Amino acid sequence: MNKPIATVATTYGREEAAMRDYLRDGERRAFALGNRGPIRFTAAGQVHPDILDAYWRCGFYVFEGVLAADELADIEADFQAIRAALPKERGAAVDTRGRPALGADNAAPTLFWAKPLSDPFGGTALASGRHPVKMFEPTPDADAPKEVVYLILGSLQFSEAALRVYGHPQLLAVAAAVNGEDFVPFNEALFIKEPGRGASVAWHQDGATHWNSPDWDPGSHGFNFMAQLYGCTAANGVWVVPGSHKHGKTDIAAMVAAAGTERLPDAVPIICKPGDVAITNRQAVHGSFANTSADWRVTVNFGFHRRRSVLGVMGGGLHNAAAVYDAARIRERARLIGYGIDARRQRFPEEAPFRYQPHVAAGETWHWDAAAKAGIKDYNLLDLSI
Repeated sequence: MNKPIATVATTYGREEAAMRDYLRDGERRAFALGNRGPIRFTAAGQVHPDILDAYWRCGFYVFEGVLAADELADIEADFQAIRAALPKERGAAVDTRGRPALGADNAAPTLFWAKPLSDPFGGTALASGRHPVKMFEPTPDADAPKEVVYLILGSLQFSEAALRVYGHPQLLAVAAAVNGEDFVPFNEALFIKEPGRGASVAWHQDGATHWNSPDWDPGSHGFNFMAQLYGCTAANGVWVVPGSHKHGKTDIAAMVAAAGTERLPDAVPIICKPGDVAITNRQAVHGSFANTSADWRVTVNFGFHRRRSVLGVMGGGLHNAAAVYDAARIRERARLIGYGIDARRQRFPEEAPFRYQPHVAAGETWHWDAAAKAGIKDYNLLDLSI
């Protein structure tokens, strides 16, 4: 069970007290922002404007109590099955039981490995150098494995429970309110922050395409939803610099240099209970520290873009090879929205399914069945990365 302020292991050494104070102060400031609560709608069925105002002001919002206990149980069952099927080590074709390993025969980028408590991207040229400063790397326990999987891309092909979250009608209504009714997919992932082992993600801003566009604005690079299986704390969650999505490309190295530490003084943590879902603007400066706490964080992550930010654009970034995104590619990638909506309809028939307007306008209906499941292998080769 997550604690209000997660513990910090002694691996931080003499930094422990400073880190503990930082976590406590960040949590206090996070709860003072006024950007959390249940998803609410107006009498006309629109996402409540107070939510949208707070999201655009802060660059993130925490939707409380979105996923009920039965859905969390579905996600946990899938997560445990995924863990059991991971390769026994990087590059292995089999899991620890000798069975074919998850992702071993995928062509698309799937499993990302890191040394326990390390920062695999910070201070490197990876991902176009968008992580300019390396985070502090605590020392893991002596019995820690050589590497752990901390990120799984293309996660909808491995978890029907995650696919059903992807089709959640209230979350898709939020996507339409933020990005327009013709919103399009970005990518999906499973983030795993194992206690005492989870890697950090250095401070960065997502997005590679539109920073110098003449029509750039705070929403140009879309957003991510982050659904929390076990919740997240100041010690294992994502931290965001509120409002930083509004100021264009930020010199993160200069921010860290001015602070004299990677503990950016203006950042706050995203604090969630199990079943909460955060929305985070991809342009906000954000990152996470190595998870030295005793708490798991498992995040079902999925993002969306404005159609106009993607159509006819030369894509780029971490998630796939550069390509011009035409209408045919967008349509093919958006079938996952249709599959998610139908998969959710089958599991939760009492809900009113979301009506995705591009599918409605085209008269398209997507059915989730065994053939559809077989047909989405490596679907993330078509991710719309900008």
